[in-house]
Amino acid sequence: MEKYQEKYEEWLNNPFFDEDVKNELISIKDNEEEKKDRFYKDLEFGTAGLRGVVGIGTNRMNKFTVGKATQGLAEYIIEECGQERGVAIAYDSRHMSEEFSEQVANILNANGIKTYRFESLRPTPELSFAVRYLKCISGVVITASHNPPKYNGYKVYWEDGAQITAPIDGEIINKVNSIKNFEKIKSIPKDEAINKGLYKVLGEELDDLYIKELKKNLLNPDAIKKVSDDLKIVYTPLHGTGNKLASRILKEIGFKNVYVVPEQQEPDGDFPTVSYPNPEDPKAFKMALELAKKVDADIVLANDPDADRIGVHVKDAKTGEYILFNGNMIGLMVAEYLITQQREKGLLPENPALIKTIVSSNMTDQICKMNGIALYEVLTGFKNIAAKIREFEKNNSYKCIMGYEESYGCLIGDHARDKDGIIVDMILSEAAAYYKTKNMTLWDVMREMYKKYGYYKEGQIVVIKEGADGEAQIKQKMEELRNNQLEKISDFKVLKIKDCLNHTVTNLETGEITKWDLPTSNVLYYEMENDFWCAVRPSGTEPKIKFYMGVKGNSLENADELLEKLINGMKELVK
Repeated sequence: MEKYQEKYEEWLNNPFFDEDVKNELISIKDNEEEKKDRFYKDLEFGTAGLRGVVGIGTNRMNKFTVGKATQGLAEYIIEECGQERGVAIAYDSRHMSEEFSEQVANILNANGIKTYRFESLRPTPELSFAVRYLKCISGVVITASHNPPKYNGYKVYWEDGAQITAPIDGEIINKVNSIKNFEKIKSIPKDEAINKGLYKVLGEELDDLYIKELKKNLLNPDAIKKVSDDLKIVYTPLHGTGNKLASRILKEIGFKNVYVVPEQQEPDGDFPTVSYPNPEDPKAFKMALELAKKVDADIVLANDPDADRIGVHVKDAKTGEYILFNGNMIGLMVAEYLITQQREKGLLPENPALIKTIVSSNMTDQICKMNGIALYEVLTGFKNIAAKIREFEKNNSYKCIMGYEESYGCLIGDHARDKDGIIVDMILSEAAAYYKTKNMTLWDVMREMYKKYGYYKEGQIVVIKEGADGEAQIKQKMEELRNNQLEKISDFKVLKIKDCLNHTVTNLETGEITKWDLPTSNVLYYEMENDFWCAVRPSGTEPKIKFYMGVKGNSLENADELLEKLINGMKELVK
């Protein structure tokens, strides 16, 4: 009997599981592929927590896998004597998010750990803020971010408000993996937890404090006043958590014409108006752009369901068309606005630094170089940006003015340690207002940045490989690339191959091998001639392998041509 079949039978016949569980399992008894996908492995509690399809099985998000993760977390918190400091808990609009968040509080309370659970759904960045403000030892948010509707997830934060990193992540993972029996998961009635002072509710008082902190980052409030009658903003939360706070802060700082897409303003785990609730996907903007054209909006903003990411379209005043800003362009625009305006107002810190991920735009390097800002690169994942900020603070070396990653995430300010789509809504809207007083759109500014810093363009290929077979194919592709050193991609010469799994940098011209001093990760990075680059990595949260690339041209048109050529070269590698 196959291992997955044994697991299936074990769950089906275990008296611990109730009739609902068994009925769901009986419903798939003749579907071998479904059984295999649900039981071929345990849903891994990795460095980002859990993420998976909601349903019954070892490889699914359900009350048993969530319970196991929470009991393991509880045991680590007890070991660290953090029961009294407590855990902040938030959740998004996905199916089972509210129920899972209640379960997390219940299990932590049963272990004698205080919890602070938001009364209703909240953005992930507010959870990061709450952990810091309340001085909790940890935080948990139930969200699958921008994944399709069938997914949910479980992210763990530590005391600085950042997602867990080494060595804490490994120690928590060990605790979770040591729980072999679901019966060891503790439980307590909610009323008992309340009576013991273990269960606390967070409400609008935290919203007020969070909004107050965001407003401290405003740079040109007078510009908003000057154009508030004319500037128009369209916003969509894509059926997620962002609407309440995004709409509120835009109105409170003075914007009078904020139009929320009515069909998408209410939370809904089915995400009925989009095939994929991801602001990285241009199709997610269909309704927002229809509304933008109707009201003649200057800027169109979208947050993903947990509002840590942001997508943007900007009006081109010359053509009347809306230009999509990708994640790099958003980060670059924010960087340019923050640096130039903070310098002009004498607000730049003494030792300013910017942090980006290794697959983010090389224009960042030029912005930092020309403005005297220190630049640091980290692996993908915002927790790595947070870890670098923590290092700055520990060494009293640099002050991070912002961190960003190409996957549509930025952090500005000290209030949180995760990407924050709400503050970027605010800053980009303020930037649009400021540049409008100069008779410029954000697209005009972006074009000026290309002239000033270089015509950098970036692209990405994403290959989805689901299930056990897909996982094996992704592993095989990474092994193929490691075993066959690429000397060229398309017609472009590879100068160095950086392997973050083996910590090596191989110079193809000299043969010299040096050390790549980054944490271990399954990433290959190809440094190429003419400031071109490519990178390959499996996603840490989704069944995908991602191919990233960047070029530098002598015009926008030339950069587009070069990027297309490089993408086509990468597509040959995907086959």
